[in-house]
Amino acid sequence: MMKYLQRLGRSLMLPVAVLPAAAVLMGIGYWIDPDWGTGSAFAAFLIKAGSSIIDNIPILFAVGVALGMAKTRDGSAALSGLVGFLVVTTLLSPDSVAMLKGIDVEAVNLAFENIKNAFIGILSGLVAANMFNRFSEVQLPDALAFFSGKRLVPIMTSAVMLVVSGILFFVWPIVYGWLVAFAEAIVGLGAGGAGLYGLFNRLLIPTGLHHALNSVFWFDVAGIADINNFWSGNGTKGITGMYQAGFFPIMMFGLPAAALAMYHTAKSKRKKQAASLLMAAGFASFLTGVTEPLEFSFMFLAPALYVVHAVLTGLSLFIAAAFHWTAGFTFSAGLIDFSLSSALPLANQPFMLLLQGLGFAVVYYVLFRFLITKFNLKTPGREDDEMIESEEDEVATSIGDSKKDRFATMAAQIYAGLGGDENVTSLDNCTTRLRLEVKDMDKVDQAKIKATGVPGINVIDKHNIQVVVGTNVQFVADEMEKLRK
Repeated sequence: MMKYLQRLGRSLMLPVAVLPAAAVLMGIGYWIDPDWGTGSAFAAFLIKAGSSIIDNIPILFAVGVALGMAKTRDGSAALSGLVGFLVVTTLLSPDSVAMLKGIDVEAVNLAFENIKNAFIGILSGLVAANMFNRFSEVQLPDALAFFSGKRLVPIMTSAVMLVVSGILFFVWPIVYGWLVAFAEAIVGLGAGGAGLYGLFNRLLIPTGLHHALNSVFWFDVAGIADINNFWSGNGTKGITGMYQAGFFPIMMFGLPAAALAMYHTAKSKRKKQAASLLMAAGFASFLTGVTEPLEFSFMFLAPALYVVHAVLTGLSLFIAAAFHWTAGFTFSAGLIDFSLSSALPLANQPFMLLLQGLGFAVVYYVLFRFLITKFNLKTPGREDDEMIESEEDEVATSIGDSKKDRFATMAAQIYAGLGGDENVTSLDNCTTRLRLEVKDMDKVDQAKIKATGVPGINVIDKHNIQVVVGTNVQFVADEMEKLRK
């Protein structure tokens, strides 16, 4: 199970790597014009450029997880991840749910407003990868051969996601409703309630269900509206903002310190690679308060460490609420929002949050570094070499097994007839033909190729040749690709 989670964590590295730059673009745009770019075209441009990526994190996860978890890094797996995500989010969109239930869109459960989340993206990617691993080499009867193999993967992904959508249609609003009820139950617990909110806010980030808690504390679901009241000055100084203030020490100081600890504990040969992700993600967290790039970098690689992070977040919110230190945000709890909110009437000793943040930076760095080294946690840059080698071995094993079938035999004979590695310079295929480039056409043994039973050979020029195989050409091309050095 742990190895599976670590593979999942590594699969997220590709989409996560693009997020810090997008977060910084949004943060700078928001700093130029806090009114979300309505007064500055340049600020609006930066915000939109960044949000085009940040707002589509679930889609990036669907594609990245499908690509990373598939047994071979193949584009059809990535495409299937996107297909799966589109199926479930379209079927469970508010408009679709309203149509299926025969009700007005306004009456649709709020849960479906948040169906496009990271959990759905990851789930879609996992389903797509599983379908690729199971069906990418399946051969259908000749009449349906066009839909065999990799073309079958997105079809099967769609079918499975239909079933998943049916389950979520009933389950998603129930779970969402439970979380809203839980949030309303802890509202009256004062600083303790703020701490519990911080804890579960982080624990629920992977599922996207943290929005259920946020809606209770930040908006007007239970009459709190912490964000709106803080910025409008309609509240009690030292109280209003208590569900926001404790995030500043974590996002501005704690998580960047955790990134530094992970960098310092990375293996020497991977330090440079780890630095490019961790330092950029840490800076984005400090400046803008966008933490997903950093959190998802270790969330699945070292889940125990993420639980520690969630506990520390809850502790930070408890401390800030207990001492009535308040600040607020409209974007997220980074330097930009801290600077803008500190002068507001309901901000109460906001600079104490900076001192609290420095303390949390020390706690995060020391605790993360200790736990990583003590328990050999697989944070970015610390993945096992053996684990990576075992994945390569799994691919090699599947190659060995597949060579027994007729497509592998055909591929080997065709490749030998083409002159092998010494003569073949490129290999591609269309719907029915192998499209090949060779160094010397005189070294091609057409008789040997025809002996495999292929329908025909088409010599284009002295370097390009096509071998007509039929609708099963993909399987031959795949086996031939495995033969190339």
